[in-house]
Amino acid sequence: MRSLHCVITGKVQGVFFRAWIQDQAANMGVNGWVRNLDQDKVEILAQGDEAALDSFRERVRQGSPLSRVDDFKSDWMDYDKIYDQFEMRG
Repeated sequence: MRSLHCVITGKVQGVFFRAWIQDQAANMGVNGWVRNLDQDKVEILAQGDEAALDSFRERVRQGSPLSRVDDFKSDWMDYDKIYDQFEMRG
């Protein structure tokens, strides 16, 4: 399935960023997951309607009210698993 993969660097841990991402995904009909990585990074795999994913990507790039996005990388990819909800991983 065509999916959006993102890695965000900045003040994105300890500021409820993953919960905010999960809320944004639910509001936009996007499925997939979000998880923390080392060194102040968060990773996202998102699936859904391409227009919804474009809007989701722009919202994530701006960040939540408590976060600060210093670097944002995103790529389209084909992913073999299809998600039916959006989950927050450890």
